[in-house]
Amino acid sequence: MRIPRRKLLHLVAGAAALPAVPRMAGAQAYPSRPVRIVVGFPPGGGIDAIARLVGQWLSERLGQQFFIENRPGAGSNIATEAVARAAPDGYTLLAIWTGNAWNGALYGNLSFDFIRDIAPVASIVRTFAVMVVSPSVPTNSVPEFIAYVKANPNKINMATSGVGTVGHIYGEMLKMMAGLDLVLVHYRGDAPAMTDVLGGQVQVYIGGLAGTIEHIRAGRLRPLAVTTAMRSQALPDVPTLGEFLPSFEASGWQGLGAPKSTAPEIVDTLNRAVDAALVDPSFKARLVDLAASAMPMTPAEFGKFIAGETEKWGKVIRAASIKAQ
Repeated sequence: MRIPRRKLLHLVAGAAALPAVPRMAGAQAYPSRPVRIVVGFPPGGGIDAIARLVGQWLSERLGQQFFIENRPGAGSNIATEAVARAAPDGYTLLAIWTGNAWNGALYGNLSFDFIRDIAPVASIVRTFAVMVVSPSVPTNSVPEFIAYVKANPNKINMATSGVGTVGHIYGEMLKMMAGLDLVLVHYRGDAPAMTDVLGGQVQVYIGGLAGTIEHIRAGRLRPLAVTTAMRSQALPDVPTLGEFLPSFEASGWQGLGAPKSTAPEIVDTLNRAVDAALVDPSFKARLVDLAASAMPMTPAEFGKFIAGETEKWGKVIRAASIKAQ
């Protein structure tokens, strides 16, 4: 999900204008110097934008600068490896995301184990994707789409923004659960994929709200369903895939992690500070601008959640024989 530069600057500026909060009592020993949050993607995307909002909040809350270091590449594995090897002193954090739960299955030769080497610190947000079709597709609902694909096996194309991306993994789960013979067409990013869906060369796409909402509103794309278990406030009339395919649920999520063996006191300090943001009305409003909803958890709850996501998506990836290219 690419965030327009003007909107990104607006969001970060808005975060800077959030009410200043006194530094938390009992956390004087940490942090005593700037903290880096390593993001595995270039500046300007949704994960980067949320990390910057959280970094600004933590800077205000804890009295030290929390700055973003972008280290893109390999589905965020470069950034994850850097943090896994960093000192467990709380001064190097990782912006973790949905893909961290499936990269172990997707990549066969990682030098780290995400669950073993990264300690869960704080869950931040949950996001959703939307399944859209080109107006040329003669379907207005998920059941109609399923029937259409089954009547035209291996003739309907689904665009993805690349192997191992959210749209690819979600698309594979849709194929498995609905028994569809869809042809997945992998592009190098969301923009070229969207171009061909809009042009009708590819019939269906699953992607984030930021890249689809304006086309949906203009009638250039037809939304059939959202991927989360609950309907989205942004698209209240659009059903969930789970309403037609029971147990289908695919949510994006983002949080903070730290190197293993980071002191529990530091983890708790960070978790409490993030949770304070997630109940702040101004901060929550910023998240809505990014099509995200607050998802607070304790570190233990977040760790259990990540383990469940890792098992779930690992099954999908192995069943579909997906390998990173």
